[in-house]
Amino acid sequence: MNDFVNLTLDNIEDEHICCAIGDPKHQEGVNCKKEWIKDKLKGGHIFRKLNARGKIFIEYEPIETAWAPVLGKNYEYIYCLWVAGSFKGKGIAKELLEYAINDAKSKKMSGLCNIVAKKKKPFLGEKTFFEHFGFKVVDTIADYELLALQFDNSPTPKFSDTARKMQIENKDFTIYYSNECPYVEYEVKELSNYANNKNIKLNFVKIDTLEKAKNAPCIFNNWANFYKGKFISNTILNANAFEKLIK
Repeated sequence: MNDFVNLTLDNIEDEHICCAIGDPKHQEGVNCKKEWIKDKLKGGHIFRKLNARGKIFIEYEPIETAWAPVLGKNYEYIYCLWVAGSFKGKGIAKELLEYAINDAKSKKMSGLCNIVAKKKKPFLGEKTFFEHFGFKVVDTIADYELLALQFDNSPTPKFSDTARKMQIENKDFTIYYSNECPYVEYEVKELSNYANNKNIKLNFVKIDTLEKAKNAPCIFNNWANFYKGKFISNTILNANAFEKLIK
């Protein structure tokens, strides 16, 4: 039986949060992510990880307070389910998801939901994995799908109308981001310095409230790249990646 840990206000300072373990340049981002989690724990936010040094965790919370442009009632929204490296293929992802399902049932929730893609894309779970547990497509935007596992006959969740646009008015290269991801703080600073040195117009929009998250202009708010007003990717960019992209 695997040993898991749920983050709490009592242990969060002593526990790692899986991403960016031991990487000094991302420590500010890790601290920001922990503060973000602290604000949410009282509202039912769950961050459950394997008690090991690795990227093995599930993160979810009630859809009403989830920082995602997804609307609904009495559902749990899964931010991320990640099992990386040598921990793959050992049934750990199954254990994590089954925990979330049983937890939701114990709380009398109507189900769970999460975002996937029709074809595998970065930072999104495998659609077929969730389908194995009974998740079904309940809404679609372009190549992205909202899956839901229903426990009753209540209305299923849906994407917000703003997310369906997948575009913004600003035509300059613009990045939306939030502290939901511990990697972003460092990359925002690196890209800001790069853009200033190269005299490149680069805009950053921080998602720092629930209202902004629910009304994001695409399905991603932890990192979303827009160019000429259109969403182009959710790839977190450093200076080198940005330079290659604009060329």
